[in-house]
Amino acid sequence: MALEVTGKLHKVFDTQQVTERFNKREFVLALEGRHPQLVLFQLTGKHCTDLDGHQPGEELRVEFTLRGREWTSRQGEVKFFNSLEVSKLERVGSANADSAPPEERYDEDEEVPF
Repeated sequence: MALEVTGKLHKVFDTQQVTERFNKREFVLALEGRHPQLVLFQLTGKHCTDLDGHQPGEELRVEFTLRGREWTSRQGEVKFFNSLEVSKLERVGSANADSAPPEERYDEDEEVPF
């Protein structure tokens, strides 16, 4: 199930090489409202470059899925992590939002390693 939100790009981080085969790039979207929020999203794999050319202050529409996982430390402590995995990213106010450039579209069935 995809969720959707629109906000202003607040901060873009560099791509991180997590493992030999997995990289991710995070960014923060500022969400307006009664209680404004700064929300962290992530892009993975070949999609990390999709933020290139976007500038802070630019309004974006983001489709994402909520991901969660369990992790056990070496000491046996169990922790839970959530991430907002971007499935589609586009500028707001573009002439035709449905015709976003191919580099800004994602395959929702693409497997994402944790």
